[in-house]
Amino acid sequence: MEHISDRIQALAPSATLAMSQMSSELKAQGIDVVNLSVGEPDFATPQHIKQAAKDAIDTDCTFYTAVPGYLSLREAIADKLARENELHYDVSQIVVGNGAKHELCNVVMSVVNPGDEVVIPMPAWVSYVQMVILAGGKPVTIEAPLEQGFKITASQLEAAITARTRLLMLCSPSNPTGAVYTRDELAALADVLERHPNVMILSDEIYEHINYVGHHESIGQFHSISDRVIVINGVSKAYAMTGWRIGYMAGPLWLARAVSKLQGQYTSGVSSIAQKAAEAAYRSSQDCVEQMRQAFERRRDLVVSLLQEQVPQLQLLTPDGAFYVFPRVTALLGLTTPSGSVIADDNDLAMYLLREAHVATVAGSAFGAPGYLRLSYATSDDNLREAVKRIAVAVNALKQ
Repeated sequence: MEHISDRIQALAPSATLAMSQMSSELKAQGIDVVNLSVGEPDFATPQHIKQAAKDAIDTDCTFYTAVPGYLSLREAIADKLARENELHYDVSQIVVGNGAKHELCNVVMSVVNPGDEVVIPMPAWVSYVQMVILAGGKPVTIEAPLEQGFKITASQLEAAITARTRLLMLCSPSNPTGAVYTRDELAALADVLERHPNVMILSDEIYEHINYVGHHESIGQFHSISDRVIVINGVSKAYAMTGWRIGYMAGPLWLARAVSKLQGQYTSGVSSIAQKAAEAAYRSSQDCVEQMRQAFERRRDLVVSLLQEQVPQLQLLTPDGAFYVFPRVTALLGLTTPSGSVIADDNDLAMYLLREAHVATVAGSAFGAPGYLRLSYATSDDNLREAVKRIAVAVNALKQ
């Protein structure tokens, strides 16, 4: 007899992973699919980082690790936060987990009680809302459409906070939009949060180094609220290390202890080999990070210009960070495909592009933004050119 718990039945599957899986299945059938659905750098992990992992194996660094992570790695993270962000954490305030996603969920599970409200700006990464639901909390969403640059305002934040608000989940640079909050914009949000001392701030900064507007700004820099900020980051995006599964949280000591307690029961310490690779990433030259950032910026400029030229029906902003474009597609909704079916919503459009154009995207509805599509440009120039060409043909085949 099947018996699935209520908490799991309440969860939605990851739309990004589902679309990537469908893309893989079509490829397995011999269909040439251009996958723009996955948020993963297509670069190989830099050689010096791989060498550090090999050295760790050769020196028998293969035993259980401390639950919050190797001390040497947490020291490297603390040094990085001080050097690059002017954020000062003791190693006891840092917990290393199986990717930034793991630590995001650990924090939510550690601070949110059933009925607590969690404020989430929309569009947002697909897992935020589901993490809150898993914890028994109530997601409270704030709409930040294209006209606002996909960023919430201080007045919107003020209006969303109630006596039950426990947490704000903020992501900059943003997945799925590529929006980047400026220092002044973050300062305005910090002013609001200063008036609400019971609200914690979970700052997802995993795309920190994929930034096209200059120095990364963290909301943790504002001293009036810094004791309530939890910074989430990791090596996946900046160092092309998605499969190594190393992320971290840095926050108040009491929370780090709670997260470590939870992690000790769920997963224990994370991979010894991957931790040594991550330590090398933080301790070594950062030239590889800048080289990949420049490549992503070039690809951003390419895909934006191609979409503007070949698919003018889409409305889009040039993103300031991450590696996604998030065009509004409402002009295409209600149109009819060559086979006679109607594109009723963004989900229909994403499936049409996959089946007819063989281009995998993700519907904006998955990110709480119906009427949009997310396209990842973390792929080659040739793939981007081919994908946009296919999208243009498919879009131009739609009829009133």
